[in-house]
Amino acid sequence: MDSALLIKFGAIGDVVMAIPAAHQLHLAGYTIDWVCGGAVAPILAAYDWIRPIVADDRAILLGSRTAKLVALSEVWRALPQLRYDLCATLYYDSRYKLLALPVRAKRKLMLSTTDRATRLIPGRHHTDEYARILLGREDGVRPTSLPPVRPDRIPLSPVVRSSSNPQVILAPAGARNMFRDDALRRWPIELYVDLARDLTARGYDVTLIGGPEDGWASPMFAGVPVQNRIGSFTLLETLGLLDQSDVLVTHDTGPLHLAGLTSVGVVSIFGPTDPYGRLPRRANTVALWGGEGFACRPCYDGRDYAPCADNACMRQISPRMAAEQVLAVLHQRSTAPRPPRIVTLESKGK
Repeated sequence: MDSALLIKFGAIGDVVMAIPAAHQLHLAGYTIDWVCGGAVAPILAAYDWIRPIVADDRAILLGSRTAKLVALSEVWRALPQLRYDLCATLYYDSRYKLLALPVRAKRKLMLSTTDRATRLIPGRHHTDEYARILLGREDGVRPTSLPPVRPDRIPLSPVVRSSSNPQVILAPAGARNMFRDDALRRWPIELYVDLARDLTARGYDVTLIGGPEDGWASPMFAGVPVQNRIGSFTLLETLGLLDQSDVLVTHDTGPLHLAGLTSVGVVSIFGPTDPYGRLPRRANTVALWGGEGFACRPCYDGRDYAPCADNACMRQISPRMAAEQVLAVLHQRSTAPRPPRIVTLESKGK
């Protein structure tokens, strides 16, 4: 049996979008070892065919020289073998190359900004690009996109539904990592609050989710009859909640990609990033893409955003527009599933 070592720490969305490519390798007969950060390790461990190898990513990237050497040596000792058929470092940053230093492989690759064969082509879905790169495919016609791969184990929801009302989840924060806070990716918090008021007035049960670092959003919903579970759940518990809910509304952040692994309907809001490369490719997912007619959209170049002061592309999406899509996704979940859709202001006017 062939063996593959993948090196991809996070963020959550990047790891989730790489899983279908790893699954293609697994189906081709490879065993999959995956060097990852502790934050995403529980997600990878939910797949029976992935063996996570947890690295101290903070020490490796931000620690002192001594801390980096200790963290690297711990990864090397944890590797079940040092010879692989494929060793793939799914980063452009050369610092990550150190993780694969002692590994010998028949095929060893790293993302490159100059070699088309190992570069993520802008505008294409990252899942398909990872598959093209890992499988060494020619850059030709690929008529179908790889869907997300459901984990082998998703726990029950930590929240017991108390009514038969539609269950809508809002993830209003996120969009940050250990290096920076990407506030331009977030739909403005006051618009989430207006949407929550609209949905609860319709009789929907609305729950807020997010990580421990997202507590800043909680006070904004004071007086709105929502269940505030921000900072309450682990990643796996969040998967369970999403899988047994009806619709998630969020922007380009980790919960969007977690939702793609489940059966929940998805309404996502995009602006500076391109939904064609990130919206989960499965039924009952829709992206509202703000900034129609803006010459600067998308402004994210893979590393940085434009120095934008007002986030106008995201503000172009109103709570009413988001509520309309929630209703549409609820309807299609109860009738006939629809393929993923990207909605712009121009397409809504036709």
